[in-house]
Amino acid sequence: MIDLYALTSPNVQKIYIMLEECGLPYKEHFVDVWKGEQYKPEFSKVNPNNKIPAIVDHDGPGGKPYTVIESGAILMYLAEKSGKFLPKDMAKKYDVMQWLMIQLTGVGPMFGQWTHFKLFAPKTGNDYSMTRYTSEIKRLYEVLEKRLGEVPYLGGQDYSIADIATYPWVARYEWHKVDLNDFPAVKRWFDRISARPAVQAGMKVPQVIR
Repeated sequence: MIDLYALTSPNVQKIYIMLEECGLPYKEHFVDVWKGEQYKPEFSKVNPNNKIPAIVDHDGPGGKPYTVIESGAILMYLAEKSGKFLPKDMAKKYDVMQWLMIQLTGVGPMFGQWTHFKLFAPKTGNDYSMTRYTSEIKRLYEVLEKRLGEVPYLGGQDYSIADIATYPWVARYEWHKVDLNDFPAVKRWFDRISARPAVQAGMKVPQVIR
């Protein structure tokens, strides 16, 4: 059994999707970040960086409990544990890893900063930030479009953790005021992944604590 510490956000959704895709049993523990529950001592013991998602695998290496923090590390751990969505061939593996890193260092931070400045920052004196992150979002959609015009999935020929990581961020395209018809290769990829039952299940992340 895997304990999943979660609430909302694309970084959490990607872990839900991965768990559903792998068919691994998990139990949800909701951490209400809007109330600051991530700073409670009991959660700090799980993740000293005080962020969700985090997992505790009670059947970890050597059959012992093992904690993994940071969404990218969790995806890699679950891929290795399940033997799914990360190729064994070295070149194909690093094709996937490169595009996973683009999500972790580009798509996630830039899309996330756009959301922050659009929804939470003061409306006055915010023009530079919005211009910067809007232009960077457009550039990243263009990067994805070029890649997905060459191969069906971000890592190459097969669906992988690179796609699982990126999909929940692109799923907010309407927030970003992006028309996917302007990015036909991204749209084909998005529609293909949206049809996967495990993705549909994983995207049903609770919006409030149940």
